[in-house]
Amino acid sequence: MKTWDRLIERLWERLTNEDLWLSIGEGALKIIVTILLAAIVIRIGKVMIRNIFKLRAKSPLNFSERRENTLLRLLENVLTYVVYFIAFVNILSIMTFDIKGLIAGAGVVGLAVGFGAQSLVKDVITGFFIIFEDQFSVGDYIRIGKYEGYVEEIGLRTTKIKSWTGELHILPNGSITEVTNFSLHNSLAIVDVTVAYEENIEEVEQTIEELLKTLPDKYEELVAPPQLLGIQNMGATEVVLRIVAETTPMNHMYIARMIRKEVKLCLDEKGIEIPFPHLVMYSREEKESMIGKKDTERS
Repeated sequence: MKTWDRLIERLWERLTNEDLWLSIGEGALKIIVTILLAAIVIRIGKVMIRNIFKLRAKSPLNFSERRENTLLRLLENVLTYVVYFIAFVNILSIMTFDIKGLIAGAGVVGLAVGFGAQSLVKDVITGFFIIFEDQFSVGDYIRIGKYEGYVEEIGLRTTKIKSWTGELHILPNGSITEVTNFSLHNSLAIVDVTVAYEENIEEVEQTIEELLKTLPDKYEELVAPPQLLGIQNMGATEVVLRIVAETTPMNHMYIARMIRKEVKLCLDEKGIEIPFPHLVMYSREEKESMIGKKDTERS
C-alpha cells in the first residue's frame, strides 16, 4: 500500500508541476505555429509559381500550354513535399526526438533503397526531363521503338501510348532512348495518279493543276495548295503523276484519300481514262486456227 501511495504522490506532483504544463503548452504552441507557417509558405509559394507561369504566358515566346500545366503541377507538388518534410523534422525536434540519429538512419535506409531501386530512380529522372524539355505531350502521335500511337498519359515513372488498333502500351520512362514525334511539324501527303499512255499529258496536268488550286477552300487541313510535281514513273501500261500536299500535323492520310477522290471525279468528268488491267481470252479452237493461218501466210 505504501508503494502505491508513493507512486500516486509522485504522479500527482508531476501532474501539478507548473513547469511541466508550461513546457507542454510551449511545445504545442510551437507545433501549431510550425504547421501554420508551413501552410502559409506553401500557399505563398504556389501563388508565386503561378504568377511566374502567367508572366511566361504573356511573353512573346511560344510555350506549349500542356507542358506549362504539367510543370506547374510538378513544381507545386515538389514545393509541398519539401515544406512539409522540413515542418515534420522541426516538429520532431520540438518533441525532443534525436533528429541527428533519425537523419543518419534515414540516410542509411535511403542508400540501401537507392541501390535496390536504381531503375525506379532512372525512370523518375527521365520522366522529369521528358516533361521539362517538352519532348512530347499528351495527345501527340509518337513512335518509341516498335510502339507507335497517341500519348494517353505522361508520368514521372511511366508513359502510356495507345495504338490506332486500341492497345495501350505502358513504357517505363527509363527505357525511352529514342522518340519520333509526328505532331510537332506539318505532315506531307503524297498521291500518285496513273493515266493511260493514249491521253494528252499536258492536258491531264493542266486539268489536275486547276483542280488542286480549289482544294484549300474545301479542306482546312491543307496548309497550302497541293503541287503537281510531274511524271514520277512510266510503267508498262500507265504514266504515273505525283502530287504532294502539306497538311497540318497527322492529317496527311485523310488529305491523301480526299485528293484521290477529287482527282478521280475530275478525270471522269473530263473523260480522261485511268488505266486498268485488261484480260484477253482465247478459246483453244480460235488459237489453233490463228496459228494455222500464220503458218499459211509464212509459207
